[in-house]
Amino acid sequence: MTHALLVIDVQNDFCPGGALAVTGGDEIVLGINAAMTDFDAVILTQDWHPAGHSSFASTHDADPMSMMDMPYGPQVLWPDHCIQGSIGAQLHADLTTDRADLIIRKGYNPAIDSYSAFFENDKTTPTGLEGYLRTRGIDTLTLVGLATDFCVNYSAVDAARLGFKTNVNMDLCRAIDFDGSLDAAKAGMHDAGVTLG
Repeated sequence: MTHALLVIDVQNDFCPGGALAVTGGDEIVLGINAAMTDFDAVILTQDWHPAGHSSFASTHDADPMSMMDMPYGPQVLWPDHCIQGSIGAQLHADLTTDRADLIIRKGYNPAIDSYSAFFENDKTTPTGLEGYLRTRGIDTLTLVGLATDFCVNYSAVDAARLGFKTNVNMDLCRAIDFDGSLDAAKAGMHDAGVTLG
């Protein structure tokens, strides 16, 4: 076993009609389902925030999509989204979840956001995913999901930094593209050694 599909945050709040909708976020679901059969393992991630999370604009009485300096660095302040147990936090109803070997939840620490499937945004606190992959002998990852320029990007860069052979299937991702974030993410992934296909 070597190659895993890592499906990032295909949740209701990131799909049309959700609190932080990514344009076309639901268009990739059937393609992701079809791709699952091509991999030795499938891992899903799920944004899982407590109410009042420090990354929410409402927590700071600030405008959504404004920036704030946190102890771990700059943080986009998001609309409230993917609140634990809410419909918005649920994985998209059409996503094939029974093929998943693991579902890893992130962003549940109220004091720090977690874009990456591997680390919280301090870039040091691990989620445990690396250890899971290594103990299963997985050395190659293909990433798909939402959003290309945030959680997919951070996860891919961390995977490459940790020594995994890392690919992003761009056809099965969609981006927020906030203030040039997509071009910056593509450049950063390329520089990190991630293959974009």
